[in-house]
Amino acid sequence: MAQIEDIDDRPIASADVALLQTPAPRLRWYREVITTVVFYLIYSAIRNEFGSNAVSPKEALANADRVIRVERFFGLYFEPGLQQYFLGWGSLFMRFWNLYYGSLHFVITGGVMVWLYRRHPARYPRWRTTLASMTGLALLGFSLFPLMPPRLLAAPGPYGGGDLRYAGQFIDTLANFPTLWSFNSDTMQSVSNQYAAMPSLHVGWSLWCTLAMLPLLRRRWTKVLYLAYVPATVFTIVVTANHYWIDAVGGVVVFSAGYLIAGQLEALKGGRLRAIVSRNAPGTPTSPSEDPFDDPVPVG
Repeated sequence: MAQIEDIDDRPIASADVALLQTPAPRLRWYREVITTVVFYLIYSAIRNEFGSNAVSPKEALANADRVIRVERFFGLYFEPGLQQYFLGWGSLFMRFWNLYYGSLHFVITGGVMVWLYRRHPARYPRWRTTLASMTGLALLGFSLFPLMPPRLLAAPGPYGGGDLRYAGQFIDTLANFPTLWSFNSDTMQSVSNQYAAMPSLHVGWSLWCTLAMLPLLRRRWTKVLYLAYVPATVFTIVVTANHYWIDAVGGVVVFSAGYLIAGQLEALKGGRLRAIVSRNAPGTPTSPSEDPFDDPVPVG
């Protein structure tokens, strides 16, 4: 196969030149919006179908006991003391973190997706697929390991553990320092999965936002803000008693797996595109046995 030299004096096959000259597929904003909305609706439906309405509080409490035993084994069951300490900082402080927990992960994640789509479309597909993969993987955690969050351990009611061993250790900050919404409302309890704690998608999504944006940032203060986003998110899920710190580790795991899956899918797509371009590159013989369903890619 004919070769040419690139700027680093390394040989490039003519098919690779054709591949580099092939225009990237055009992204359609309305397709992305529709796909994102449909995906999230399906995710929410599955998340809630196998959630607190389908799982007994006894099972979710037993899993919480297992998590707490692991934390105590490592001497890291610090959540009760951390929340009790910061409760003394006042209601305004706690309301800020309630607002952070309830809304910021949607706002920032959505903003990063739009930014990548508009300003860095070449990076967008890989990170979009990463987000979708990790969110789908989280469903496995929610269904296979329903976990009662700290705020419900001693709480009464249909979803609470009512376990007096944990009485006085945690409070539900969303209920005691109301902001925009609370898990205690009948509507929220009926439509949400109260036991979707492991893994923490708050942490997984915050890590996604940070790593997707960090290479693109030029100003130091913006880098500092994004670097602080993950630890701040870990803090908020713990101080509001919605998660254990181990749930944050689960969020890192599903992000890592989602990133690897997205990479493999991109590699498969790139290999298929390379094969198509190779078959259509100048001087490459065409085989009559080629797949008739492969669309040719213009090589320019």
